[in-house]
Amino acid sequence: MRRVHPPGGEAELPPGVEVYSFPADGAAIRRTRAGVAEPDGFLPFIDPAQRARYFIGDAATSPERPSNATFKLGVVSPHSAFTPHAHGGEHFVLSLGYASCGLYDLDTERGVRVALTPGTLIRIPAMMPHSFGNRAGNPLLILAANTGYGIDHEDYAITAPAAEARGAENGAFPALAKALRALEADNGPETMTWRERIAGRLRRAAHRLEARR
Repeated sequence: MRRVHPPGGEAELPPGVEVYSFPADGAAIRRTRAGVAEPDGFLPFIDPAQRARYFIGDAATSPERPSNATFKLGVVSPHSAFTPHAHGGEHFVLSLGYASCGLYDLDTERGVRVALTPGTLIRIPAMMPHSFGNRAGNPLLILAANTGYGIDHEDYAITAPAAEARGAENGAFPALAKALRALEADNGPETMTWRERIAGRLRRAAHRLEARR
């Protein structure tokens, strides 16, 4: 499985995957297979000087026209990874710690593991095999938004056994099951680099300073 550590390595990202960074200077950066650029599609946000970009839903969302989206907080155990799966709808996941996201490119039949640091957002297209993992020794908090599926829906998280069982239902499921099995074979979340371990200690120290009153 190829390892990708943004910045750098953007050309290795599967089609449709987007990785967003939010540095401390207030900038926003989007990385895709095509390269690096500032996000576009911003709209006026209450006041003329403010702006917002929708990831899920749009400006016309209302009780009469719901976006059918979900948004949730997740907690990932230390040094663990989710069972590889695919979602029926696109997903946006914001990592608040040191994470990894294993992805499988169905076009090239190759796995890619993207290293994520605190404040990094990744877009995972619908039906893309993937597995989110925690590279740290403490619980990882994530914020996840997706279109159309709650965790009780059968298409929320399709695992390899589920895809194999539903193979006759849809011609795409056998290939999906094969991809998920490939991710299962290399599903370790990896570990933090020495630079990240130092940065993590500094983040905790900064939090203690900020919390003092």
